[in-house]
Amino acid sequence: MRIGLCEDDPAIRRVVTSALRLGGHDCEVAHDGGEALRLFAAEPHPDVVVLDIGLPDADGRDICQALRAAGVHAPVLFLTALGQVHEKIAGFAAGGDDYLPKPFDVKELVVRIEALGRRARAAAPVPAYGLRLDPARHALVFEGHEVGLTPTEYRMLGAIAARPGEVARRRDVVAAAWPDGAIVADNTVDAYAARIRRKLRKVGAPLQLEAVRGVGFTLR
Repeated sequence: MRIGLCEDDPAIRRVVTSALRLGGHDCEVAHDGGEALRLFAAEPHPDVVVLDIGLPDADGRDICQALRAAGVHAPVLFLTALGQVHEKIAGFAAGGDDYLPKPFDVKELVVRIEALGRRARAAAPVPAYGLRLDPARHALVFEGHEVGLTPTEYRMLGAIAARPGEVARRRDVVAAAWPDGAIVADNTVDAYAARIRRKLRKVGAPLQLEAVRGVGFTLR
């Protein structure tokens, strides 16, 4: 398989890269979030992406959302020193598929990557929307048109766009967009959804952000 690895710690990067290559896999390495976006969003996409959450220039969860919005549907495994349950929930809500806290056993990491790759090969690809999220500027980009997003709008749209063709549950959207423990009223979430709808129209994206009553949100 072709593995995309983004890890800023040189020692971890070296050990993981060596283990993957010894296992017969190709490994494309990025040192920060910007490089990960450039390398992993380019065709051909990696079969599996491994992202550190604590990157020097971005949150790995933001990079995951941006990759999903760019049409990268490869499974994403997060590496992080943040091992609390709410951090894991936020990672899954951002479009991640697996989560391994540091310190970790490299053999376990390789096994998890290979399992994700097997499941991905069995899954049917989902068409992309043509959207791109820029985590450095918190911007929505569509066919050369760009509009800025607030951090909350960015995370909310990323959580919804990370699941093309599916409904993102309201609780997952809230977990991705707001800090842990925040009390967020439904009308607040709906107001942010309305703001995102206006910005989708502003860049000319032929998409509707729809609320599915009692469930969550979807892009159509």
